[in-house]
Amino acid sequence: MVRGDAVTRGTTATSTDVSTAEDPAAAQATRLAEPPIPGGRVEAMMGVLIRVLASSPLARPLPAVSLSVLGLGLVAFTGLCATAPGASQATLPVLLPLTALARRLGAPALSADVINLTMYPGIVLCCLGLAGMLWANSRGWHPDPRRVFWSAAAVVAVVVNITPVGTSDPASNAAYGRIAALGHNPYLYTPADLPGGASNPYTALVDPRWQTSPSVYGPVATWTHLAAALVGGARPWLTIWVLMVMTGIAFLAAGYLLLRSAANPVRAGLIWVANPLLIYVLVMGAQLDAFLALAGIAAILISRRGATAWHDAAAGVLIGVACGIKVNAVFVALGIAVPLIRERAWARLLRTAAVAAVVTSGLYFSSYGLTALRPLPAASGRVITPSIWHVIQVIGDHLDPANPSATSALIGVAWPPLMIAVAWYLYNRLSPDVPAVLAATCALTFAWVLVAPWSLPWYTALAWVTLALLPRNSLTRWLTLATGGMALLHFSAGHPANGPTA
Repeated sequence: MVRGDAVTRGTTATSTDVSTAEDPAAAQATRLAEPPIPGGRVEAMMGVLIRVLASSPLARPLPAVSLSVLGLGLVAFTGLCATAPGASQATLPVLLPLTALARRLGAPALSADVINLTMYPGIVLCCLGLAGMLWANSRGWHPDPRRVFWSAAAVVAVVVNITPVGTSDPASNAAYGRIAALGHNPYLYTPADLPGGASNPYTALVDPRWQTSPSVYGPVATWTHLAAALVGGARPWLTIWVLMVMTGIAFLAAGYLLLRSAANPVRAGLIWVANPLLIYVLVMGAQLDAFLALAGIAAILISRRGATAWHDAAAGVLIGVACGIKVNAVFVALGIAVPLIRERAWARLLRTAAVAAVVTSGLYFSSYGLTALRPLPAASGRVITPSIWHVIQVIGDHLDPANPSATSALIGVAWPPLMIAVAWYLYNRLSPDVPAVLAATCALTFAWVLVAPWSLPWYTALAWVTLALLPRNSLTRWLTLATGGMALLHFSAGHPANGPTA
């Protein structure tokens, strides 16, 4: 069979498939740290720290798994203590089954300060637990990957029954589903427009900052919201619960694909399905990025599996579906295009692009038409706090208060080329022997997270799901720091409003 990704980054020789590629991590199980990659003094200092920690008790299986469980348990505890509206900035004021059970059993209604302070060590412990498990794997710990998967599945089965933590998105998405269920267009109709306005049970759960905002997601995302709302009806808690369950299924499905496709399935499982940080930001937040990661990695695997017209068409369909979830799926399309361009496989590139374009346009025009794209320009102009772009925006508004749009326009022009430059840098930091499609997608999505004016921890899903199929490399530590750092900065659910979360 002719492979779909016939080149690695440094050669035009035929490569093996993901499922059979040699993984240095698997071959050198006793290596104490990740392979050193030149990166200057910062990388050198980080390497020293990594070597110290990787030889500490933290890198042993039991302490690492214990830290992961403790960190995720602390985060879940905040959801279980969401016993009243406004109880915490970190949780939505809605009771899901286990939260309702905790309330009936007399769980204490902790103050917002206590719950929010619990979130910080919880997130930090999730990061340390992940790092420890990966270091333990590099030192020779190789648990049964199926046991890793099913253990993670058991955890996911529990947390989807707990009130969402760290984001107000599930409330907004439930409201968009309710809007669609009532026959309205969620790209024109806002949560505030629901019958009863602010007193509507759906609208009341939405962060006040987003009550007048239409959906910025694609039609496939809207259909998932609609499906949940059709089940939930007038009960928003049930709609949110269905969204949580659907997200958990998508997350586990992506993990199953990685388990079946990775050269080192243990590492892939630890990076994705058993990653406590991702279980928190994706599953416990019911984020659409879990669906995006599933469609994206499926498209990449099919593209690499073979070079026939059927493989290209299937990859194109999945790219189109991914674009129907969120527009940043374009990075998956670009990642798949990179090896095809390097091979000068113009016929394959044209077939994949044509199918992807037809499916994407068909999904949009067969549902809500161009109105589904109307909210995107306004959404793309947002700048999150804190970020370097916010500093530039404040300076620009101070220098020219009469023309604030000028600063926004400048930021809009500046960040895309900067993102390309960062992506190129990250791409070149990876080994030339790794598959180009995985390296390009990971680099593009990671660079977007680092550079975009509006970025949140769950936006890293595509970078994580592609990183899981790569051999050990230094991007793992930086992606962990980026995801964990953003998670620490942005875990307000908007009740009361505290910081940007969308």
